[in-house]
Order: sequence, then structure tokens, then C-alpha cells
Amino acid sequence: MSKKVVIVDDSATVLMSADMALENLIDSGIITLQTYSNPLELLANAQEGTLDFDLLITDINMPQMYGIDLIKQLRQIPACKAKPMFALTTENSAQMKELGKSVGLNGWVTKPFSNEKLQMAVKTALRIR
Repeated sequence: MSKKVVIVDDSATVLMSADMALENLIDSGIITLQTYSNPLELLANAQEGTLDFDLLITDINMPQMYGIDLIKQLRQIPACKAKPMFALTTENSAQMKELGKSVGLNGWVTKPFSNEKLQMAVKTALRIR
């Protein structure tokens, strides 16, 4: 059974690049991918119980909602509390990474990313070989 990966980023280019980076995992049926360009929509779906995922990947700097705040709110939802979540962002300071860790981020991938780096992060988070 494939694992469901959800990515939220306000950049259509990043969403398309992530889709292309994960294409072989998608095509082989290992994962399915759902994307959001608005974190408020994702959060609303999570609060309504209509969002299901095995891994969530979020940008940090989005105009509608800061990714750190999104993670804080998702971690309050019982169905999301223990799910793996990581950042895919241009932010790379130790202070920002520590803040992310404190709100429940499990990992950090810095943009720009390589296909291999994103694939490895997804495989690691989902415990896929």
C-alpha cells in the first residue's frame, strides 16, 4: 500500500519540482502525492478530518501562514500529532532549525534541493528502503 505524502508550498514551481523529484516513487506506487499552495486550506482540511497523510512537508515562509505556526496547529490535532513532518525551505539557520524542532518538525531540507536529497528525506521519514 502506498504512503501518502502531502506538500504545502506557496510556490507552484517548488510544488512542480518536488513532484518531478519524487516521480519515480510515485510511478512505482510507493507514494502518492497531494499538494497544497495554501496552508490555511490544508489546516482546514486537517481540522475537518478530511486530510490523511503519512508524511507532511511544508515551506516555512508562506504569505497565508508561517510554516512554524502550521506545524504548531497540526500537532494539536490528534490524527496529526505523531505523523512525520519536515520543512522544505530556504531557511537554514541553526536558530530556525531549533525553532522548527521545538514545534515538532522531524527534519529539514533546504532549498534549492536535489532530486536525490528530497527522495532520501522522504524515504527516511517513511522508513522506505
